[in-house]
Amino acid sequence: MTNFCLPESITPAIFLRDYWQKKPLLIRNGLPQIVGQFEPQDILELARSEDVTARLLKQYDEDNWTLTLSPLTEADFADLPLQWSVLVQNMEQWSTELGRLWQAFGFIPQWQRDDIMVSYAPQGGSVGKHYDEYDVFLVQGYGHRRWQLGRWCDPGSEFKPNQPIRIFDDMGELVLDEIMAPGDVLYIPSRLSHYGVAQDDCLTFSFGLRYPSLADLLENVNKGFCQPNPEIDLNEFILPLRLRPSLQQCGELAPATVAEMKQQLLAALAESPQFDCLLQQAIAATVSTRRYELLPTEEMCEPEQVRSFLAQENGVLVQDNNCKLVYTQQPLRIYANGEWLDELNPLEAQILKRLADGARLNWQAILALAAQTLEKTQENETALVLLTDSICNWLDDGWVLLDD
Repeated sequence: MTNFCLPESITPAIFLRDYWQKKPLLIRNGLPQIVGQFEPQDILELARSEDVTARLLKQYDEDNWTLTLSPLTEADFADLPLQWSVLVQNMEQWSTELGRLWQAFGFIPQWQRDDIMVSYAPQGGSVGKHYDEYDVFLVQGYGHRRWQLGRWCDPGSEFKPNQPIRIFDDMGELVLDEIMAPGDVLYIPSRLSHYGVAQDDCLTFSFGLRYPSLADLLENVNKGFCQPNPEIDLNEFILPLRLRPSLQQCGELAPATVAEMKQQLLAALAESPQFDCLLQQAIAATVSTRRYELLPTEEMCEPEQVRSFLAQENGVLVQDNNCKLVYTQQPLRIYANGEWLDELNPLEAQILKRLADGARLNWQAILALAAQTLEKTQENETALVLLTDSICNWLDDGWVLLDD
């Protein structure tokens, strides 16, 4: 059974009904597994590493902040003020152990996962009073941080002018004021103002969850119209619209005409099974796309190594949580990091589907899946030989991991 970070009294269904995007939730010792994984020096060294996405924020007074973006160097950390913070994005890229902790939030679909960010600050350090356009679970990994939560915000909320980050002064009446200790978890809904101040040297990990934007969806819908797809016939959209004649100036495109075209466009999209298929593919590609590019894999595995490892008593195949692995049903389609894996055989698709749902598959479980998916013994053996080749490719692509 999956161990979620929720309190015993709050089931996933209760959380989604009563808390998700409605109100915050503080969970004492909700994720004790994170304690001891990192110390401040680990993050400071990582922030200065090549290929890391990091930010260094310095606060000289209430209205004097500076922001330095990666690559960060030793010189950037010279002459620091008393209050400063360094933030590192995409931490699951650098720590498989940390990436596994996404499973503690498995009651939220993984297609909503953005990334894991860590914030280090010495005593008094902060990133200011602000709000985010995404939901977040804040997990204290080291030290202590005081969190204050206040009013709800919206895109019209005003920020301080001439600052490198979006911050403001007024959070309204506080709805929460607590100090988090290592292992504590705080859920903050999207657009709820918050303010965290380090009480000592501290590390706070942000497990961010985000919905796609309409702009991202439209971009992938457009790609679907422009790229050939043998499964989708879009010829119905080539036919011209049929508009009622109206009297208008020779050079004018009248508002009534625009409104009628909009109505016909939306009606055609709503009634088209072809567009439904295209839209599902566009949405799946959008929500499975990573915000940060994967680093190339240096070590290449061999099929013999894969089968030997999985044959061990504790050897299992798991999803690499640095990958966004998503599937749709009817028909079953698997997407990895924005790519539709359209060349999978039925056994491969079933394995990746199980991994996307958090399963840990040993060789016996894979054999059982093969028995359910394949009928003939000879076909079964051939498929298993080819499967180890595929698993090697998945390992090299960063989709899966061998674990024990």
